[in-house]
Amino acid sequence: MTYETRCAAGLSGDAAVAPCNKRESRWLDGFALCASSLCTLHCLGLPLLFALLPAFADQIDPGESFHIIMLALAIPTSLFALIQSGRRHGDVRPLCLGSVGLLAMTFGAFLAATALTETLWTVSGSLLLAGAHILNWRRNRIGKTHGDR
Repeated sequence: MTYETRCAAGLSGDAAVAPCNKRESRWLDGFALCASSLCTLHCLGLPLLFALLPAFADQIDPGESFHIIMLALAIPTSLFALIQSGRRHGDVRPLCLGSVGLLAMTFGAFLAATALTETLWTVSGSLLLAGAHILNWRRNRIGKTHGDR
């Protein structure tokens, strides 16, 4: 039985992976895309808000733990969605693009020396990750399989 046939039947060839479900995969891609968009909005919008409202800057700042928590949520959900869908449509480009985005976000969260470089790395990574989820979503919508390129 081919992988596509197993997926159409709602079965997975790997016992450690949840059953193939197109609706679930689209939901995960949509969730991850929204999370990436919110991350970009947070990274770009919060500094602008702080510049406009300096009196509230100390009260609104969620601290560095916020970035670590969001990254800890983004990595497993994004990788799960991109790997699951990649198995279905056979295109590794969304996974590669998403992995580069996650690495950039990780670099920004842990290794960036200044707030500006942290923002640049994180926003770049978030945009790459969002692009990966859009590409993945499109591949799922048009129903490409391993043989179709």
